[in-house]
Amino acid sequence: MNIFGSGVFQGMMVTLKNFLTSYFRKPDEGGIFTVQYPEEREKAIENFRNFPFLVYDGSPEQIRCVACGICERECPPKCIHIEMALDVVGKPARKPTVFDIDYGLCMNCGICEEVCPFDSIFMDHAFEVTAPERQISLVRPKKALLKSNEYFQKIRPTLAAVIDQKRKTAEEKKKAAIQPPATSESK
Repeated sequence: MNIFGSGVFQGMMVTLKNFLTSYFRKPDEGGIFTVQYPEEREKAIENFRNFPFLVYDGSPEQIRCVACGICERECPPKCIHIEMALDVVGKPARKPTVFDIDYGLCMNCGICEEVCPFDSIFMDHAFEVTAPERQISLVRPKKALLKSNEYFQKIRPTLAAVIDQKRKTAEEKKKAAIQPPATSESK
């Protein structure tokens, strides 16, 4: 026999139990905690994602992006705009002259990071992004998006190590393909 309101009472008892036990658990076990933001900050987990940035090796001129446009095509809110550079003859130079991301439209989905075949765009840990005007100031140009590989290694060490190893292996294969094999003289 069900008493009217017994389900509500049982639900309230579960809530009360969780409320009371949260005071005696440690924060990493589900207990309550308070972070005195901005003086104290929670440590961001490695796979935390917010807004995208572009990685460069060595100097900002050595940007990994080749302006293929895959991230621009796959972006659901269409917040990425890329224009490929042209050399003096007018052929594509395989680097972007314009690479803008509208942070006002970006929904932090990470699809751009997933589809990039050149490991050039990744999601940042920076979340304190402000601007006086949304229409103008939240559009980040290429210069503002560029961050070094060292920065990437600092915020995402596991992924950066895997990508650096993959890039090093590919570079070694490329060098081996260019050099002719040593010939042995036969008698």
